[in-house]
Amino acid sequence: MGSRAIQQRSPQASSDHHLVKPSDFGKVLQISATVSAKSITMKTQGEIEAAICEGINRFEQEYRGRGPKEIHAYLLGDFVVIRLQGLLTTAEQHFAKIPSDKGRNLLKQIRTHVIETANPLMRGIIQKITGVTVVSLHHDISTVTGEGFMIFTLAAAPIYRKAKK
Repeated sequence: MGSRAIQQRSPQASSDHHLVKPSDFGKVLQISATVSAKSITMKTQGEIEAAICEGINRFEQEYRGRGPKEIHAYLLGDFVVIRLQGLLTTAEQHFAKIPSDKGRNLLKQIRTHVIETANPLMRGIIQKITGVTVVSLHHDISTVTGEGFMIFTLAAAPIYRKAKK
């Protein structure tokens, strides 16, 4: 992580080199850790939201076989809200039009089961991108519009840098 090894030199070493006494080693490690943490590139809010869109879209494509037509992510304090539009396949759209509620209810049950089964994977995607532990995941889909929402509650608001203007 960008830290350099510190070598102890004999007292005869040239004065051009800085010596680190064993008693100062803890201070050097603390300074090195501070420098390393500052050198990490922090993402903007928009970059985090874009990465979430990419991660969830990749999940949808790999797990369900196709992604949504549109996806938007919103980082709101310690929440991540994801809006997915155009989620239903053609077959699911026809299934949702069955006159009784059976088709819609079954479709929602299947979607709920898929999300619940993949819950650890989805939490991992969000946690990796935001750097914050996911506390809970809530989701719903409209069988009428084909629009879905996922809301992730985080343990804290992610830290991000302000975008350059």
